[in-house]
Amino acid sequence: MKDNSKHISRVIISGGGTGGHIFPAIAIANEIKLRNSDVDILFVGATGKMEMTRVPDAGFKIIGLPIVGFQRRLSLSNFLLPFKLLISLLRARKVIKNFAPEVVIGVGGYASGPTLKMATLLGVPTVVQEQNSFPGKTNILLSKKVDMICTAYDGLEQFFPKQKIRLTGNPVRKNLSVNEISREEAHKSFDLSPNKKTILVLGGSLGARTLNQAMLNRVESAEPMENQFIWQCGKYYFDELEKRVGNKQKSEVRLLSFISRMDAAYCAADVIISRAGALSVSELCLMGKPVILVPSPNVSEDHQTKNAMSLVRSDAALIVRDADCHKDLLEKAESLLLDKELSSKLSKNIIAMARPNATSDIVNETEKLILK
Repeated sequence: MKDNSKHISRVIISGGGTGGHIFPAIAIANEIKLRNSDVDILFVGATGKMEMTRVPDAGFKIIGLPIVGFQRRLSLSNFLLPFKLLISLLRARKVIKNFAPEVVIGVGGYASGPTLKMATLLGVPTVVQEQNSFPGKTNILLSKKVDMICTAYDGLEQFFPKQKIRLTGNPVRKNLSVNEISREEAHKSFDLSPNKKTILVLGGSLGARTLNQAMLNRVESAEPMENQFIWQCGKYYFDELEKRVGNKQKSEVRLLSFISRMDAAYCAADVIISRAGALSVSELCLMGKPVILVPSPNVSEDHQTKNAMSLVRSDAALIVRDADCHKDLLEKAESLLLDKELSSKLSKNIIAMARPNATSDIVNETEKLILK
């Protein structure tokens, strides 16, 4: 039984840069707040990055560091990087000394490195939450000094000290882990026919050009559309695609820039096409639907291919290379709809990899670390 006389009172959560880092950070913060109503939580992010607005919108305080990432091309930013890193380290040290946290949790992203580094030097308990199946260089370096590493995938002993690893999974949206919408309601929310199979195409909030082109080719082809599509194209592509699709956007296609009811979209889908970001993969595991993953080629250290292959090796998903989207993607998706045996196998294997209690497990492990 938990000792209610012990509770967490001061926490720093650091990281950001992308939604894949920010969402887990906010989910962890909300779980800590749920258990400790008077807890003081401070976020440390990178100045100018999306966490500087997303975190306050979620109701938490944030301080920005001037840290930037390394650019692959020659740039002034790379020349200034050592100076900004030094300033960020000194500022992180000052923040930690003034705030006096009981624990510092790093979720990846630019600010995570300096903050965790200074926390280890100051003797503050530290936790890394690694979302990917192949960790970044910063987390590999930090792993030697941090106290605990919460991972989403098996097999990371080759990168991290085994005794520090806790296999917890990645936090997912609560309305997905408690999915109560019926399939009938899901179809109605997108004005879809309950008598047709549905393919859900997810390009992320910004969209994915190759996925959009593959879908556009399918919509503009002369072949009859026996299935229906929920097509999330991203805000940057929506206006152009809406013009191109035009009156071809009939009952078979729902073109959307953003999907607010992801629980309904997942429920309505018979097959899902998606990028292979860490959090997307975690959500897809929870949904238990047949999935075709198209890893983005534009991410550092090819993380998405490695995330996808962790499922493919377990017969839990299919993979199509980004470069092959135009010729293979939709044909493979529509074939999968007809292959009941393969669909059933993929569904069974992917849901076996789900970790619906990831957020709670991460906070449980953090409590064990600092309340022992």
